[in-house]
Amino acid sequence: MTQQGAVLQGYNNELVKCIEDLCMQKEELNKQIQQAEEEKNKLQHEIQVLSKQLECVSENLAQKVASRNELDKILAETEAAYMKILDSSRTLLNVLKKEVGSLKHTPEVKTS
Repeated sequence: MTQQGAVLQGYNNELVKCIEDLCMQKEELNKQIQQAEEEKNKLQHEIQVLSKQLECVSENLAQKVASRNELDKILAETEAAYMKILDSSRTLLNVLKKEVGSLKHTPEVKTS
């Protein structure tokens, strides 16, 4: 019986050792889980902050694009008006040159 008791005691010691090892693994895993949850919370907070920043930048960008589009429209209208002015100036210059040319061929009127 003593021998059976010694064997049983050996099994018991081994079982206790295995249970202690499992408890240590559980504690280590709990630490890792806690660290992972803290990292997750930190990242979620950073995502919220970055999402707000992205929203602000997107709104700002949209306003700037709208302003640029308005400026493009104004520039196009101004350039078109300027081209009309140039065309009118060229037409006026051509008419003036013709008038001056026809005056040179007109006989002078003598006054007494």
